[in-house]
Amino acid sequence: MELALVIFLFVVGIVFIVKGGDYFVDAASWIAEVSGIPKLIIGATIVSLATTLPEMLVSVMAAAQGKVDMAIGNAVGSVTANIGLIMAISILCMPGKARRRDYLKKSVLMLGAALIVVLSGFMGQMGIVVAIVMIAIFAVFMADNLLEAKRSMSATRTDSTRSIERPKPERREIIVNIIKFAVGTVGIVWGADLLVDNGSELARFIGISERIIGVTVIAVGTSLPELITTITAIVKKESSLSVGNILGANIIDLTLILPISALVSGKALPIAPASALLDLPACLLVGGVAIIPTIFTQKFSRVQGVLLLAIYTVYVAITCVVIGA
Repeated sequence: MELALVIFLFVVGIVFIVKGGDYFVDAASWIAEVSGIPKLIIGATIVSLATTLPEMLVSVMAAAQGKVDMAIGNAVGSVTANIGLIMAISILCMPGKARRRDYLKKSVLMLGAALIVVLSGFMGQMGIVVAIVMIAIFAVFMADNLLEAKRSMSATRTDSTRSIERPKPERREIIVNIIKFAVGTVGIVWGADLLVDNGSELARFIGISERIIGVTVIAVGTSLPELITTITAIVKKESSLSVGNILGANIIDLTLILPISALVSGKALPIAPASALLDLPACLLVGGVAIIPTIFTQKFSRVQGVLLLAIYTVYVAITCVVIGA
């Protein structure tokens, strides 16, 4: 009976995140169209802040309980999964051009934050000073997005042709999309929580170790909002929203979740040797493969997608077989 309930809740979680993702992307796309803000900016800010809620809750609660390995592992592991799995899927399904000016600042900030985390790993901890530096990077990221949004909205208002094409939305339309955005957010987060909790229970029934559960179910599970948003964006052909969401979510994971975890714990976050030698470099590696070639070629290629999936597969295999042994 207990197993049947776990399976039922697992399925409910899938339904919630799928339907929630559908509402979420629809509402986010509507916000971009009505406001004139580029979908890349919407994806990197509003969508990313909402889809990183599971990582934020898990990491901060873990830090508050003294479970620093889980706090760091969840945030960094989510970034690796976001790029090596989710962004790879997006690139494979929707390769295309990427204007350097749209992605350069966000890419540099993400790689810079990942490099700081790797250096912290070599030092064995993330101190309060480093946490403050990371929060400053987050502030720069948000300020840049707000300025870009302001410029885009100003350009839209001065373009009479575009103003005609974008009629003022009715009150009912605004209310409906706000509700869809809120319901979508709740559905994604609640669904991800159900999927992670009951997926872990299923894994235990099958006899999978806690270490493997952490690397697979928890790391990927807390990234499910990004995955569902990406899959929904692929179906709706909203590639900018998808990539913007992933870049924004990664920057938030590294520059907001980890520092807040350090501040909540009230002391430097110790970083385990295994994380310093494998998890953190893997995070930086997938970030480099996804971003650096694109900066020069101004496009995402399927080769990148294949390489990212290969790296992520090897990373999970090494973690499970070598460290999990």
